[in-house]
Amino acid sequence: MDVLDAITGRNATRAFLGKTVGDAQVRAILDAARWAPSGVNIQPWQVAVVRGAAKERLAQALIAARAAGPAAADYRYYPEQWFEPYKERRKQCGLALYQALEIRREDAEKQQAAWNSNYHFFGAPVGLLLFLDRRLGQGAWIDMGMFVQNIMLAARGLGLATCPQASVADYPQLVREQLGIEPELALLGGIALGYADPEAAVNRYRTEREPVDAFTRWYE
Repeated sequence: MDVLDAITGRNATRAFLGKTVGDAQVRAILDAARWAPSGVNIQPWQVAVVRGAAKERLAQALIAARAAGPAAADYRYYPEQWFEPYKERRKQCGLALYQALEIRREDAEKQQAAWNSNYHFFGAPVGLLLFLDRRLGQGAWIDMGMFVQNIMLAARGLGLATCPQASVADYPQLVREQLGIEPELALLGGIALGYADPEAAVNRYRTEREPVDAFTRWYE
């Protein structure tokens, strides 16, 4: 697959087939992703692969935790107060997703079910959880972003689909306890990995991107 096609054709997949993703495929994706650049080659990424019963136990624990109380993530992903132009982009993204899922504003039950599907990795056979030693500096978070993008592009190269997920990091202490992860590792998020369901309407919705001249300044 052409690199530019892989980048521009990537999308967040939220409905997967039950088709198995083998160990060799997961390993090949991570083997490619590990070549991401990192400051002074620290390679800060740590990955937990969850499948089968382990993935289901984690999903049920996360759903129960959300029902019991508010999230307590290791970091704040979004701003405390939204402002433009980001506020409007967020709104349009949410509206497009709920339209694709055919969920109305007043349908609380469907909204809850849609949110819980995050914790099931949208039915993908594989969930990747991404950790970073919290003692590292902010540059390591940039490194992690490049590593995550490599995972998603490598998956496309193997005919697989992904969805990057911040939601699975809502209850990091629970995840660490479930998987026996060291306390110094912060949970950044996850990635659903599998084969996209081509018939699912939610997989056909797309978000827009600003044109180059909207975010670029040229100097000579």
